[in-house]
Formats: sequence, C-alpha cells, structure tokens
Amino acid sequence: MHTEPTDSAPSAEPVLSVGATPSDPRRWWILATIGVAQLMVVLDATIVNIALPSAQTDLGFSDSGRQWVVTAYAMAFGSLLLLGGRLGDMFGRRRTFLTGLVGFALSSALGGAAVTFGVLVTGRVLQGLFAALLAPSALALLSTTFTDPAERGKAFGVFGAIAGSGGGVGLLLGGILTDGLNWRWTMYVNLVFATVAGLGAVALIKPRPSGRRPELDLPGAALASSGLFCVVYGLSGAGSASWGSPRTWGFLAVGAALIAAFVWWQTRTPHPLLPLRIVLDRVRGTAFLALLIGGAGIFGVLLFLTYYFQHTLGYRPVMTGLAFLPMALSITTTSMVSNIVLLPKAGFRVLVSTGMVLAACGMTGLTRLSETSSYATYVLPALIVFGVGMGLIMSPSINLGTAGIDPADIGVGSSLIKTMQQVGGSLGTALLSTIAAGTVADRLAGKTPTPQLMAEATLKSYHAAFATSAGIYALGAVVTLTILPRKLPEPVARGAAPSGRR
Repeated sequence: MHTEPTDSAPSAEPVLSVGATPSDPRRWWILATIGVAQLMVVLDATIVNIALPSAQTDLGFSDSGRQWVVTAYAMAFGSLLLLGGRLGDMFGRRRTFLTGLVGFALSSALGGAAVTFGVLVTGRVLQGLFAALLAPSALALLSTTFTDPAERGKAFGVFGAIAGSGGGVGLLLGGILTDGLNWRWTMYVNLVFATVAGLGAVALIKPRPSGRRPELDLPGAALASSGLFCVVYGLSGAGSASWGSPRTWGFLAVGAALIAAFVWWQTRTPHPLLPLRIVLDRVRGTAFLALLIGGAGIFGVLLFLTYYFQHTLGYRPVMTGLAFLPMALSITTTSMVSNIVLLPKAGFRVLVSTGMVLAACGMTGLTRLSETSSYATYVLPALIVFGVGMGLIMSPSINLGTAGIDPADIGVGSSLIKTMQQVGGSLGTALLSTIAAGTVADRLAGKTPTPQLMAEATLKSYHAAFATSAGIYALGAVVTLTILPRKLPEPVARGAAPSGRR
C-alpha cells in the first residue's frame, strides 16, 4: 500500500484506483487480529452485566452504584471516540491500536483486582478511554487493508458480525466465567484477548510511512468530548433520576449546546476534528443514523431479556448466556451473507430497511412473553428473527459508513461509527429503563405490592421495553426508505475506499 500524498511534496507514486491497489498478502490474518480486538471492546459493554450481583456482594456497593459499573465504560468510550480517531490519523493507526490494546489490558487488570467500588469504576473508566483509542484504529486499519470491493465486503461482513453479536457473546462468556470462576475473570479475560491481538498486530501490521500529519483541533476536541460526555451522562442518569429531573435535562441541555458549538467551530477552523463532509454525505449520513438506531434498539434484548431470563424464568448466568447464543449466531451468519451476497444485488436501502422491519417483528414477538412461556416456542423464534434483522442492519451500515472517506480522515470517520453505536446504546438504555420504571409505577399505583403483583408489573415493564424497541426499529425503516436514493452513487455502491496510512 502506498504513502499518502502531501501538500508539500509530491507522492512517490500515483494514487492507485481501488481495483489496482496491491493487496496485502497478510490481510486475512490482519482481519483475524482486528477481529479479536473488536470482540474484546464490544463484549466488554455487556460481559460485566451478569457478574454485577456477585461483584456487588463482594465489594459491598449499593444498588444505585450498579449502573455506574456499566455506564462508566460507556461514558468514557463514547465521549472520547472522535478524539481517539483523530489521534490515529495523526500518529498512525498501528501505534494507536497497540497503545489501546496495552492500556485496555492494564485497565482490565486494575478492575479485576479492585478491592473497593471506586477502584472498579476507575478501571472501567480507563477501559473506556483506551477503547476510544483502540476501536477507531481497528476499523481504520480494516478499511485501508481491504480495498478490493469483493474482499472488502467479506471483511466488513466479518467485522459487522462481531460488532452485532459481541453483546450476546459477552453475556455468554460473562455467565460462564462467573459460574465457573468468579466475577473478577470477566475483567481478567481481556488480558488474553489483548495479548493475542497485540502479538498479531506486532507480527502482521507493519508501520507505514506517513504523509502530512493532520493538526489536532484542540478546541474542537474539547467541545466534542465534553459535549458527548454530558449527553451520555445525562442519558445514563435518566434511568435512575427520571427524564424530568433537573440533572438529566441539565446535562442534556449543556451537552446539546456544546455539540452545537462544536459543529459551528468545525465550519470555522482550518483543521477540523470532524470534517462535516463526512457526515453530510447522504448515504454515509444515513448509515450513521442506522447504526444509532440499531444501538438504541438492541438494548431491549440485551438488557431486559437478561432480566426476564434470570428474574422471571430463574436461569443461572451461564444458561442466560446460552439463551442468547441463537441470536448471536443469526447475526453472525446474516452479516456475512448481507455484505458479501445481498448488498451488491439488493442495495443498502432495501437491505437496511428490511433489517429494521425484521428487528421490529422480533421485538414485537417478545411482547407476548409470560411467566410460564416456553423458550423454544416464544423466545427462540423472536431472537432468530431479530438477529437476522440486526445482521442486515449492522454490517452494510459499517461498510458504507467508511466507504469513500478521504485517507487522512479515515480514523475520525471510523470513530464516528463507534460514537453512533455508543450514543445509541446509552439513549436506548435510558429510554427503555425510564419506560420500564414508569410502567411498574403505574401498575402498582394505589395497590399493595404483593409478590404476585410485583411479578406482573415487572413483566409488563419488559413488554413496554420490547414494544418501544419495536417502535424504534419501525421508525428506522421509515427513515431509511425516505432518505436514501433508490440507487447509490457508483463509488459508494462498490464499497470503494482509498488506501491510506497505517
């Protein structure tokens, strides 16, 4: 792969077309390395969920503290992603990839060895910080390694499968580790993932000479990071403090103002952190929106179905993880097929809108669950339909979200994909948690909270969360069909992506 041209000196060789760019003979092993790192980052958003009761008993923190073990990771990750992507553009993606891996491993060791609640949360914050450096570099390396349209479709199919099914894998792995060892191994296991990915990166991903190094937009970085932090914090707190609390609206209002100021600044500065052309492209912008909606809706499954399995059906942690396995497998299979076979034939508009409809149908099926529902009859079909829908959404959206981005911007463009997923997940968690809590309160209003009434109210709260998720995906189908053109521009339709710096 060639060196990027610079403004000050001509490139040593002409910019090659996608079809003419020589392929890296190690590219499939590089994909495996990147896949291990991506799986580590994605599953860490859910792997501690099942271990939380054990960690709470061991460290003695309150019920209100449980959510911060989860949201501390999401807040640091989501708020620093744009900065992490630009740092990769500045210093090279291989360097930031390896730095992110080492930092993530050390942060995981700190969290696993925690003897107090504060140390555990600190470890989770540091995990999110290094994930924000690691994740955009991984996606940027993938985009610059696979430039042939056919191979790019296969590579992004694998990457999309990992991104879509990682949450379910995290629940399964978390259950196995918690039951077989103890909760601390849900953190320590990252040392294994990081070691494998790090050794692979050192052996396979070679440093590449860089052209002109982009300058860091410090005011933009401050506005974007603080704005995203306020938004994610406000959304995360809405589940416990309610949407109407001053804290929730205060942080959301400040976050919105900071993000608006960030957008304004990006039109003024000569070296923007996020060139707005990346977002304003009609196809790419819709791909980002699809990822936001997908991230928001999937928490209806990962969060509330976990509660249903453990609290209503009485599943142990490992059984809960196994119950999600069909969903993970259907996401993985569909992601591969959608990017390799269906996307070139059906196109992004048909594929993603169909995925939204199927995901909505899966969520609707879960609204029929009762205290005695059979897994095989009621849960399994809904999970498979939902998984197929998510596979049709995630993989093509990630592919087209990075297609055609200028090589100098591929890091920040990749980080925007992860930002959409993180903010969407935080939005979904807050929205669905608030709706579920409100449903329980309405069902118990003026009544004596007997165990039977509590069980019925809790089940209705799950139904409300699933129905809301179905509505989110239905809205996504309408948005996708409305905004996208019938036929994509040729370079985007082919999945073109220029080569660039590693």
